Amino acid sequence: MNFKEFKEKWTPVVDNYLKEHLTSEVSDKKISQIMSYSVMAGGKRLRPLLFLATLDTLKVKINDEEVRIASGIELIHTYSLIHDDLPAMDNDDYRRGKLTSHKKWGEAEAILAGDALLPMGIEWISDGSDSVKLVKIITQAVGPNGMVGGQYLDIDSTNNDSVANNSAFINKMEWLKTGCLIKACVAMAVEYGNADSSQKKTLIQFAEDFGRSYQIYDDLVDVVETSAEAGKKTHKDLESGKNNTLTLLGISKSRKELTDLMIDAQKCLKSVDANVLAGFLDLYKKVL
Repeated sequence: MNFKEFKEKWTPVVDNYLKEHLTSEVSDKKISQIMSYSVMAGGKRLRPLLFLATLDTLKVKINDEEVRIASGIELIHTYSLIHDDLPAMDNDDYRRGKLTSHKKWGEAEAILAGDALLPMGIEWISDGSDSVKLVKIITQAVGPNGMVGGQYLDIDSTNNDSVANNSAFINKMEWLKTGCLIKACVAMAVEYGNADSSQKKTLIQFAEDFGRSYQIYDDLVDVVETSAEAGKKTHKDLESGKNNTLTLLGISKSRKELTDLMIDAQKCLKSVDANVLAGFLDLYKKVL
């Protein structure tokens, strides 16, 4: 099975699980509706698919439990998007081609929807895996030493000339805010699938290359795609004073950095049967 076939098979499964269980497991219908609005707005489902694709590489059969874990990852990712779009953060009006949660429902409602999605996502991961280790992996990835820490550095560095040319700072900031959650998707699958030491080393290195490259790709999307193509406002980073790989290196060197990471990621997969995982890298072609 290639990546396209894998995506076409499992994306509807994850979507249906999210839709059904956000309705059945949330007793208040209005907060359920608000939570579901952002989760079901679309998106690539990249992170849950990454978890499932790693299981596929490890020859782990995917059943309801594994889909529950994957869907929990998507809840956590969507929480981060809702909060990232808030006026106090990036102040965005559109996400996934639709009004952001706070624009649709109100700021307090959006905050609460995000607050609800985070613990529910952790609960689903715990339910599906029955593993303290998986819960620890995901909570560390999104906490103060992971995604939230990276988001803080992003805010702190905005319109801050003192870090504009600090590549070490920008690498750290972008890794934490984006790479940590992507790596966690693979790390959880490696743990859950009982990967041997060689598989673990290979797949984690792939996750680190893919996780770092994804933010560079996202930075490039901001300048090479229209708002309609991206589903959110583009050409915004420079206007808002963001410091990132693109503002540090420029378009040509950022593309070179992305290409080099893609090559390294592909090399990591040569020793394992990972045709599906390799296909994730095709996402980047549209910005190169």
